[in-house]
Amino acid sequence: MATTGMLGTGQARVRLAGLILLILGVAILASGSLSRGAAFGATAIAGFGGLVLFRARPADLRDAAAKVAAPARSAKTLHKRPQGSELAEALRACRSAFLAVGMFSGVLNVLMLAGSLYMLEVYDRVLPSRSLPTLVGLSVLLLILYSGQGVLEFVRGRVLVRIGGALDEALGGRVYQSILRLPLKTGRDGDSLQPMRDLDSVRVFLSGSGPTALFDLPWLPLYLFIIFMFHWLLGVTALIGAIVLVALTIMAERLTRKPVSSGTSSGIRRNGLVSAANRNAEVVAAMGMAGGLTARWQGANLDYIAEQRKVSDVAAGFGAVSRVLRMLLQSAMLGLGAWLVIGGQATAGIIITASILSGRALAPVDLAIANWKGFVTARQGWQRLNRVLAALPAEADPMLLPPPSANVSMHNVGVAAPGTQRLLVQDASFALEAGHGVGIIGPSGSGKSTLVRALVGAWLPAIGRIKLDGADLDQWSQAERGRHIGYLPQDVELFAGTVAENIARFEPNADAGAIIAAAKAAGAHELIVGFREGYETEIGEHGEALSAGQRQRIALARALYRDPFLVVLDEPNSNLDMDGEQALIKAMLGVRERGGIVVIVAHRPNVLAAVDFVLAVNQGRIHAFGPKDEVFAKMFPTLRPVPSANPQLRVAAENPPRAVADGTEGGH
Repeated sequence: MATTGMLGTGQARVRLAGLILLILGVAILASGSLSRGAAFGATAIAGFGGLVLFRARPADLRDAAAKVAAPARSAKTLHKRPQGSELAEALRACRSAFLAVGMFSGVLNVLMLAGSLYMLEVYDRVLPSRSLPTLVGLSVLLLILYSGQGVLEFVRGRVLVRIGGALDEALGGRVYQSILRLPLKTGRDGDSLQPMRDLDSVRVFLSGSGPTALFDLPWLPLYLFIIFMFHWLLGVTALIGAIVLVALTIMAERLTRKPVSSGTSSGIRRNGLVSAANRNAEVVAAMGMAGGLTARWQGANLDYIAEQRKVSDVAAGFGAVSRVLRMLLQSAMLGLGAWLVIGGQATAGIIITASILSGRALAPVDLAIANWKGFVTARQGWQRLNRVLAALPAEADPMLLPPPSANVSMHNVGVAAPGTQRLLVQDASFALEAGHGVGIIGPSGSGKSTLVRALVGAWLPAIGRIKLDGADLDQWSQAERGRHIGYLPQDVELFAGTVAENIARFEPNADAGAIIAAAKAAGAHELIVGFREGYETEIGEHGEALSAGQRQRIALARALYRDPFLVVLDEPNSNLDMDGEQALIKAMLGVRERGGIVVIVAHRPNVLAAVDFVLAVNQGRIHAFGPKDEVFAKMFPTLRPVPSANPQLRVAAENPPRAVADGTEGGH
């Protein structure tokens, strides 16, 4: 669907005509010396222009959101744009709405002259002539103009809210995906939700009163010009007041920049402590750790409050000074105006009008100071979001490859934890063919989990290549690659939702038959139908409604959903009973029988009955790799061999795995 700008449509041209009529009518009214008929004619022109103009069209903003959301999903478009430009692109998509807000602000600032001009006419025209019809006519005209001003204020506020909503709609999904990828890029330090909070701060600022002050500031010279027309001394006084307030705004910016940044960092640290304690609430309660953790959190909280106090003190201090200066300036204008009237250089109406105009001229500066904390927060959030989106560009959409069915291999792979430089796994090289079952063994901390995280693409290798059917993993999109990989991590995590949704990996319109088949393959079907709601059972956040063993079996079913080619299981029997362990062995054999590859990390040898090959890891390096019996005989001469669960499944004898580093077979 083509999206056109607000000024590029027929409706936009009509609105522009309405704006011209409104400004023309207001200009005629502001010229003064009008007969009653001319005044009502000008009022009719302004009113008709307002009716044409004051029509908010949220659809324009939805079109703007669609305009920026589509490129955000296009990898080619993103790669052609400079890094860090996605936020700017989102705002550029709303430029027609910003233009409308600018027009509304212009008309509003003209309409805000109505009160001052009304006072001028009352003091200089109505009171000397004692004309009641003139007073009634001016009052009716003022009511109409104030009504138009109120409508415009309402429309402008609605448009700003929708601009913020359009920005969130366009970038919300992109930021959420970045949050999912951020721990895999930089580790889990800090507050992983900060990018979403930054987007919220930008949206809240755009939807609030801060932007109205920025849109009203350019009209300050108009008010100063009108005051200069009354008398140059009045104009100079108002100009000095404006310069002082602008200087206060600049000082507020410099004094709040560092505390806001430090406060954000303290808030991230404080939220991280809360999140960690919440995840480990059972440990905290069981071992009485609440006191120590509370003291640690209070220290971080005091730092956060101190930084927030600095920002609030600066904002409140400058806000108070600006308000006092505004009142002082208005009083000075009254006193100076009275001196000019005594000297015969001004009329009594000019005293009140100049005072009101000076207050109106400096109101945007006062409002900007009041909203400066929100502006600085939004600006720093904008900068952080730009850095995050630039560091995590949207995934490319590579050409669709055929489903893998042959092999998976590692070539001289080195892996480091996200955000660190030290390699936890070094020089890992091996190849697995369809039908292979490989068990990875080794002492704790030897690099087993790191190896399989790299194998499934969760952690990117620092060096080397990982291939699936000869294609590097990054030649597959994450979504497409995930269809062919089943992964059961060491720390099982389920998501809030039903059992069926978790097994189906929250796939929209998931096939019920595929869900049940995965559950049966994992030996979990009877377990699930034993629940009161069966597959529709809500498992709660993190699967808290289930036991650890039940979570592990449902997570195994999730790993087997839609028969993935590569199934990687990291200590899948840590919480299983004997029945669960037998179901696990059967599931692994089922994957191999259908031509898939099974990789299992195990400390207990029972589940190794489902594999024929063993890969031993020690201190981050592959220590041995080959047939199970040979590796065990070499490493554990006194250990009784673990028999194969299915002696007839002997694909290894026909097509053994190989260590691709040196092209040899068997031990490495």
